[in-house]
Amino acid sequence: MNIEVTYLQEAQEFIETMPSKARLKMLHNISMVQIGVKNTRIFKKLGDSDIWEFRSEYEGNAYRLLSFWDKTQKSLVVATHGFDKKTQKTPKSEIEHAQQIKNDYYKTR
Repeated sequence: MNIEVTYLQEAQEFIETMPSKARLKMLHNISMVQIGVKNTRIFKKLGDSDIWEFRSEYEGNAYRLLSFWDKTQKSLVVATHGFDKKTQKTPKSEIEHAQQIKNDYYKTR
């Protein structure tokens, strides 16, 4: 199964600001998900929300790119935004931000 990933503006801006090697690792992890590799170390559903995160670590820094499945399109993941993870648990505010972006996404479709 091939999964398409589309990047909204905040996600694209985050990726562009990542250190180059960290960015390459994140993009590699995303490509693994796209070809169907199932690994919760690189792509994981966040609790009981419908938000997912692409996960990458480089030189002790944890990077997260939040996303959701576009239910109107088969096999489409929409990346909303990213952040450097500083705590063990994904901050609720980041999940809420992704949810708001998702809501806005569906309003404009």
